[in-house]
Amino acid sequence: MKRLREHLRHPLWQALLVLAGAWLLVVYGLAYLPPLVGLRSAPVPRSVVLQYLAIVAVGVLVHVSGDEQRWRTFRRPLHATLVEREKRGVRGVLLVLVPLLLGWAAYAQARPRVDAPIQLRSIHPAPPGQITVRGKSLALATLENPLRTRGDMAEHLRTGRRVYYQNCLPCHGDQLDGRGHFAHGFSPAPASFQDNGTIAQLTESYVFWRVAKGGPGLPREGTPWNSAMPAWEDVLTEDEMWAVVLYIYQQTGWKPRRWEAAEAEHANPPGTRAPATPPRPAGPAASPAPGAPHE
Repeated sequence: MKRLREHLRHPLWQALLVLAGAWLLVVYGLAYLPPLVGLRSAPVPRSVVLQYLAIVAVGVLVHVSGDEQRWRTFRRPLHATLVEREKRGVRGVLLVLVPLLLGWAAYAQARPRVDAPIQLRSIHPAPPGQITVRGKSLALATLENPLRTRGDMAEHLRTGRRVYYQNCLPCHGDQLDGRGHFAHGFSPAPASFQDNGTIAQLTESYVFWRVAKGGPGLPREGTPWNSAMPAWEDVLTEDEMWAVVLYIYQQTGWKPRRWEAAEAEHANPPGTRAPATPPRPAGPAASPAPGAPHE
């Protein structure tokens, strides 16, 4: 027990425990954070886990090297393993084990997989007929952006701009092109709203659904987890989500697809449930541009 306490007080073992704790927190702990953070049940991509661990490792090294005595204590076991004659057996094991681990990591990264390629997943999965946002039930097939007919449009756009820059910019980018600061850490990359295959092919109600429910709200055909976006309904108000939808369309110059009244009425006569997939809208936007992803 005494020897264990001595090990736990050693800066090298403390550093290893901090790294192990950080890994457990990022991989398993984030799913249990309160919903206010907006990350409940959203998995963290492997590349982002490595980035977090690299940041923690740098912080640990800064801490242990901040004091000369602590730095010497931290280095002593490493130096002994690499130099001392009594540690030749340990060095031999490391010379075999480290290349094997690196080789296995390279093989695991490059080996053929049976998973469906990312590009074959449903990029725009069919939305549900009805959703519940902040306790209010909304029928997506008839849902319109209420801010287009209420209040000052300039004020709504200012709100949308604030919401976008506070929450969306790190992934979707300053130019709304999916090239934010953290975009390279995700596979697939965040959506580019400038692309004519994204919001230009969607209704505002669809975009609102995706913003509100995020990755955790994807239906079965949208899995396995091709979106790490949090469920923003846990963070933003309903008006803020509608405002950021307005801002995205205004900044990109795209017009949202519209419901065609005749087809909607034929597909969903009075007294029946709204369809799971939206009817084809009227106008030129009904046909996706060449190269646009399938919904």
